[in-house]
Amino acid sequence: MRFKKVLLIVDLQNDFCPKGKLVVPEGDKIVPVLNKYIKIFSQKKLPIFSSRDWHPKETKHFKDFGGIWPKHCVQNTKGAQFHPKLKLPKEVIIISKGTDPQTDAYSVFQGFDSNGQEFLNLLKILGVEELYVGGLATDYCVKSTVLDALKNGFKVRLLIDAIKGVDLKEGDSEDAIREMIDSGAKKIALERIRL
Repeated sequence: MRFKKVLLIVDLQNDFCPKGKLVVPEGDKIVPVLNKYIKIFSQKKLPIFSSRDWHPKETKHFKDFGGIWPKHCVQNTKGAQFHPKLKLPKEVIIISKGTDPQTDAYSVFQGFDSNGQEFLNLLKILGVEELYVGGLATDYCVKSTVLDALKNGFKVRLLIDAIKGVDLKEGDSEDAIREMIDSGAKKIALERIRL
């Protein structure tokens, strides 16, 4: 069976939301919007992927070991869990990334499902042509994932009402959105979605 369109929710985890270890400002504000997208894709019986940072305790991604980020989303901690109000269906396919202590792994294309299958291979098996992408953070994992999807020949719809950025430097998120659009992604919002 071919599922031409899929929903991909990037890293909507506790550590990236208020009170987390690496807060994306207002990261939790996109949860209700993403729940609406989940409902639409579920009703159409289209696959839903949810990625997560799933770091070991020691990784070069963290400041303590030479990286730029505080410790976050460590495997099997509360911070690594999905936001409690995110209504993921039981059929959701979870993609874990950042498990290798030697790589940063911003892109979901560097992740694997519970059987060790690469994300790209799963998309090919399902016959996917187009990804609808939302989540955190616009200027890091969302951007890296969208650019990798485009490089691999997929169409991308960027859920402009369901992303938030870190903005380490002011304007990072705007720059990231511009780069994604210039590379071929198309912006879409809830009221314009037609599957």
